[in-house]
Amino acid sequence: MRIAVLVSGSGSNLQAIIDAAAADPTFPAEIALVLSDRPGVRGLERAEAAGIPTQVVAWSDHADRLAFTEAVCDAVEASDAEGLVLAGFMRILSAEAVHRFPNRILNIHPSLLPAFAGGHAIPDALAYGAKLSGVTIHFVDEQVDHGPIIAQQAVPVADDDTEATLHARIQAVEHELYPRAVADFAAGRLVVDGRHVRIQEPL
Repeated sequence: MRIAVLVSGSGSNLQAIIDAAAADPTFPAEIALVLSDRPGVRGLERAEAAGIPTQVVAWSDHADRLAFTEAVCDAVEASDAEGLVLAGFMRILSAEAVHRFPNRILNIHPSLLPAFAGGHAIPDALAYGAKLSGVTIHFVDEQVDHGPIIAQQAVPVADDDTEATLHARIQAVEHELYPRAVADFAAGRLVVDGRHVRIQEPL
């Protein structure tokens, strides 16, 4: 399956997917496009180093969220990608994206959703005194950090954790979990039934 990966920053999860595909000739996903909402980010450099086409759809060039979302979806469709993988993409897409790619947009979040949704999951977990954080991979729906959960893995919070140390341990899990979820998605092994996602071999 051809996929588009959307990034806003360093692209470490993008790199994990690139590396997983390079290490496994049977990896079922091909990255057709890496798209960013701003130029000059490390994620674009990682894609270019791997010979992957890149594109910038700048948030600042669009009148509102819908116009931005339509431009992103148009770029993805022009690349012949069938699915979107959000990898540190810091823009919320409008419902237009879900309508055009139903159950075909994956996102990763640094908590065990529904706990600590939103853009400050790691500092929120530390401020709350949580003993467990983690990683959630889910399909995107019309609500933020809400869609059907594909995979989760817990990450214990140490008493002396800072945002940096907890983030580093969460990222290590992300880099293992996300490529596996992308592979399951691309191979047609993810079946969505309401709020539930099960993994089964395609017929």
